[in-house]
Amino acid sequence: MTASAAVPAWTAFERHARLFHALSDPRRLRIIDLLRGGERCVCDLQADLACAQSLLSFHLKALRDAGLVTARKDGRWIYYALALGGLHHVEEVASTLGRPKSALRRLPIRCCG
Repeated sequence: MTASAAVPAWTAFERHARLFHALSDPRRLRIIDLLRGGERCVCDLQADLACAQSLLSFHLKALRDAGLVTARKDGRWIYYALALGGLHHVEEVASTLGRPKSALRRLPIRCCG
């Protein structure tokens, strides 16, 4: 196996780690829970979470970077929604971890984000 062949797997593990890191904070889990009801404006999320806008932006960025939420700008407002592909990927990775390695040789690797 060449060094370049190992890079995609390592990159996939880094993506998996970002996903689980993004889910490791109670406030981020609350944001995901709020977005289960549909797209929300950042000001609505701020009111529901009772936190400063800068702290909310920090958490939303972590969720966006992990591919778990999307953002849409409409005028002055930014609306956030769940990125179902990211959440399905979390589910796929988590379910794979519980399988014997002989049943599945590796964690799922996606070539695109």
